[in-house]
Amino acid sequence: MKTFLFILTAGFCSFSFSQTLHPSDEARKIQIAILFDTSGSMDGLIEQAKSTIWKIVNTASKMTEKGKAPQLEIALYDYGNDGIKTPNWIRKRTDLIGDLDSISGQLFSLRTNGGSEYCAAVIESSVNDLKWSTKPSDMRIIYIAGNEPFNQGPIDYKKILKLAATKNIVVNTIYCGPYDQGVKELWYDGSLYSQGMYFNINSDQKVPQINTPYDQQIITVNDSLNKTYVGYGVDGLYRANKQAEEDNNAKSMGFGVISERAGAKSNANYENSSWDLVDGVKFGKISLDSIRTQNLLPAELKNKPKEEQLKYIENKNAERIKYQNQIHELSQKREDYIKEELKKMSETNAQKDFGSAIIESLVTTAQKNGFTVE
Repeated sequence: MKTFLFILTAGFCSFSFSQTLHPSDEARKIQIAILFDTSGSMDGLIEQAKSTIWKIVNTASKMTEKGKAPQLEIALYDYGNDGIKTPNWIRKRTDLIGDLDSISGQLFSLRTNGGSEYCAAVIESSVNDLKWSTKPSDMRIIYIAGNEPFNQGPIDYKKILKLAATKNIVVNTIYCGPYDQGVKELWYDGSLYSQGMYFNINSDQKVPQINTPYDQQIITVNDSLNKTYVGYGVDGLYRANKQAEEDNNAKSMGFGVISERAGAKSNANYENSSWDLVDGVKFGKISLDSIRTQNLLPAELKNKPKEEQLKYIENKNAERIKYQNQIHELSQKREDYIKEELKKMSETNAQKDFGSAIIESLVTTAQKNGFTVE
C-alpha cells in the first residue's frame, strides 16, 4: 500500500491518498499487439475476442515482478478486409496504449468483410510502426489470428519474422481452423522464428460463460465505482460516458464478461489520468492548480475553495478504494466458484478459444521473463 501526501499552503489542511498497487513509470512493460483477420469468415473470431479481452487484461494485471505490477500496453490492427483502403488492406486501430476503454471501443467497432489476408504485411507494419520499448527487461508480444495461408501477399514472412526476432518481439500465431491445416498453411512455421507459440482454435464456437452467484453483486458495485470518476477538461464528460458505453458493450456479451471488466477496473492497469481528476491528482499526472487556472474543473467543483475541492477528490478516492476492494473480494469468490464448476466438466469438452490461447502463451512468456503469475 502506497500513500500520497498532499501538503497544502498555509490555511489549508493536509491529507493522504491510499491506493492499490499501481505500475509506475519505471515498471516493466508488457506490450501486446493483436492483429485480427477481419475477412468475411472471421465474425466468430471477433466475438471470441470481445468475450475474453477483459480476462486477458486481468491475467496481465495480476502478474508481478519483485512485488511490482507491470505496465500493460495494447495495440490493435485489422487486416484482410476490402473495406480497409490502404496498401495490403492493413489498418492500425491503436498504437501501443494503456487506455483500456479505447482498446475495448476499437475492438467492439471491428466489422468483417471479404478481402485478401496478407499476414506478413500486417506483421511488418506492426513491427516497424508501433512504438516498441527498447528496454531488454520489457516484454514485446504479437498475436496474429486468421485462417488463410500464412505466406500470401508480396512480403516474405520469414524475412519479417527474423526482423521481429532481432527486436526481441515474440510472434505467436492463432490459426482459425484444424491444427493440421494450420501447419500445412505455414502458421506453425510462422511461430518458430521468434520462439513464439502456435495455436489452432474453432473460431465459430461461442465462448462458454459460467454464470455465478456473484455476478449481479459485482455489477451493482461496478455501477457505484463509476460514480467515483470526476471528469475534467474538454473530454471529461465524453470519457465518462465512454466508460459507461464500454460497460454496456461488455454486458452485451454476458454477465461473465461485465464481471471480468469490473475486475479489470479494480486492478492496477485501469488508470484514467487523462480525464479523471482523482487518478490525475493521485498519480501526479496533473496539477489541481493548473486545472483551476485553465478553468477545466467539472461543474460540481467550480467556484469552490481549493481545500473543498481537494476534500471532494479525497472522498471520491476513498469511495473508489472501497468499491475496488469489494470487487476484488467478490471476484475472488467468483473465480473460486468457476474453478469448482470447471472440475465438474469433462476435459474432452474443453476447447481452445482466442482468449485461452493468448492467456496460455502470455503466462508462459511472463514466467520465462521472471514474472510471478497468480
